[in-house]
Amino acid sequence: MSNQEVLAVVAGREITQADLDAFVQNLPQEQRAYISNPQFKQQCIDQLVALHLYAQMGEDMKLDETEDFKKILESAKRDILAQMAMAEVMKGLEVTPEEAKEFYEVNTHHFSKGATVSAKHILVEDEAKCNEIRESIEKGEKEFEEAAKEFSTCPSGQRGGDLGEFGKGQMVPEFEHAAFNAEIGQIVGPVKTTFGYHLIKVEKKSEATTVPFEEVQEKIKQTILQQKQSEAYTDKVEELKKKYIK
Repeated sequence: MSNQEVLAVVAGREITQADLDAFVQNLPQEQRAYISNPQFKQQCIDQLVALHLYAQMGEDMKLDETEDFKKILESAKRDILAQMAMAEVMKGLEVTPEEAKEFYEVNTHHFSKGATVSAKHILVEDEAKCNEIRESIEKGEKEFEEAAKEFSTCPSGQRGGDLGEFGKGQMVPEFEHAAFNAEIGQIVGPVKTTFGYHLIKVEKKSEATTVPFEEVQEKIKQTILQQKQSEAYTDKVEELKKKYIK
């Protein structure tokens, strides 16, 4: 489809596909995806036609000759010129792979992931009850998950006590210490916390790791580019102040 295809004519002025494309570009991102839908496209055309109709009405009323119009036009001109000038200042700014790699090596601590544990637990109010449940599990009378559903007062009990994966600092100290020091598959407890008495079963452990450079390279480049743009903006403002402010 040619971008010069005429979609409508208002007061002798043609509305083309190029006009519609420009209109759609100013819509929120989530709406742009629907432009291939014929109904949505027609709604956009109708809105564009309505804008032209009101603009023609404004001309007929000579609103473009009012002081309000002139002030708004001057303000719009200033904003557009400023945006275009800023784009010129930012033009050519880029981040090299070497710069990204250096940033990664200097800031490795920002790309580290601490050790984590995946665990299930059973929470009850009474220590004796906690011991009784543990004994029942160890004798094979009940599965850990079955016991969690039956006895645990924690909402996770309905999921067989599953707490998912968590890192250090996310649980109360007593629980965290027990979980991180337990062997995989081992049941530990009763562990007393402010919530009551816990039985803990560790399902998985993950050691602390550093995210590979390749996985964060693009994010790093974007961060550095934003820093460069900020510096270029500030430097140019200072330069322009000396030139235009006396």
